[in-house]
Amino acid sequence: MEGHPRDRLERKLTLTDATLLVVASVIGAGIFFTPGRVAELLPHPGWIFAAWAFGGLLSLAGALANAELGAMFPRAGGDYVYLREAFHPLAGFLVGWLTFFAIYAGTIAALSAAFAEGIASRFGLGPTATLGCAIAVTVTVSCVNYLGVRSGAWANNLTSVLKIAALLAFVIMGPLVGEGAVERLWTSTVDASFSLSAFGLAMSPVLFTYLGWNASLYVASEIKQPGRTIPRSLFLGLGLCGLLYLLINAVYLYAIPMEALIGASDAGELAAGRLFGVVGGSVVGLFVLISVLGTLNANVMVGPRIAYALALDGLFFRGVDRVHPRYRTPANAIILQGAVAVCLLLFLRSFPRALDFTTFAILLATMADMLALYRLRFTQPDRPRPYRAWGYPVVPGLYLASTAAIALTMVWLRPLECLASASMLLVGLPFYWFFGRSAPSGPD
Repeated sequence: MEGHPRDRLERKLTLTDATLLVVASVIGAGIFFTPGRVAELLPHPGWIFAAWAFGGLLSLAGALANAELGAMFPRAGGDYVYLREAFHPLAGFLVGWLTFFAIYAGTIAALSAAFAEGIASRFGLGPTATLGCAIAVTVTVSCVNYLGVRSGAWANNLTSVLKIAALLAFVIMGPLVGEGAVERLWTSTVDASFSLSAFGLAMSPVLFTYLGWNASLYVASEIKQPGRTIPRSLFLGLGLCGLLYLLINAVYLYAIPMEALIGASDAGELAAGRLFGVVGGSVVGLFVLISVLGTLNANVMVGPRIAYALALDGLFFRGVDRVHPRYRTPANAIILQGAVAVCLLLFLRSFPRALDFTTFAILLATMADMLALYRLRFTQPDRPRPYRAWGYPVVPGLYLASTAAIALTMVWLRPLECLASASMLLVGLPFYWFFGRSAPSGPD
């Protein structure tokens, strides 16, 4: 199955485009805002490095399995397609519904709000102006992606290259120019005991920061030579992000005493201030805004492909499967996503504290992907697989067990956020009944 018979999107994205889409989706504001939370739960350098390394390996295990699925089904929509093929349209619809509304539209609203708040703090904007700024940046980035996949990819590539260059400069110049303490990389002045529950809860901000490693899967129907390009984009993008995350955390620990890192709201600006002075902190603060803007663009580019894929099978609002005759983009899906994000902004008004809500939704979706891999290996053993998941069945099993353990820890310690996330699945059920009356009854 090369693609959906009704898909009119064109294959224009290269390996570079797909890889940088992963990088842009993963590296956003998280690496600046979440290390303080991780240090609060795991106040020792060894545990911190272990958490970030484990998060990277866990994401890599997920990428190994998803690379096989993406190469098998090079369609727009990602895990919606895999679950539909492996189980039933209902399974695919619910995960697609969860991904579009709980992960992508919500993340776009959060990133727009974070960007606007950064602008507001520099120019003294009031709450109304800040909200207007958040809505304006949502609309602007949506328009860029509306006008063509190449324009969206170009903007994504540019911000990604700038992001990588700035992070490498921070990692290299920080220890050379600024003063810190090397012993902080292996010792801690804070007394604390290790616990598995704290480690499991710390994986929530870590996995949130790795969010986006599967971005290229959702634009698979627009990628050239998807059987080769999709797996490579996942591994290259995720490998680069994981290495940068470990290096950046090393700089944080070098520059900031553990007692100051614990609970820090912006570890990047705090470390830059200590290494380069007040001006350096301001420069890094500006870079954070650029990084947020790049990740926002990547999310705006990826999210509409989920709604578009659902609509192709008659499982979403009529007209969302429309491709613009000139720009060859899923125009109505982009408009719908922007409208949903603006509505969320009107309710949230500020950067929402919904990290655990989003992470739990991610865990549910990626665990479902692992089950789809096992199911398809059993039901469709002869189907062409341009790439086969390395370490099957052990590595996907370890991923499934690890993410299930993290999810259970979150349910135990953050029940309200997890309940809200799971409730999104229930909200989708009546919509599936409404849409599904005219949709196909099973996988094709």
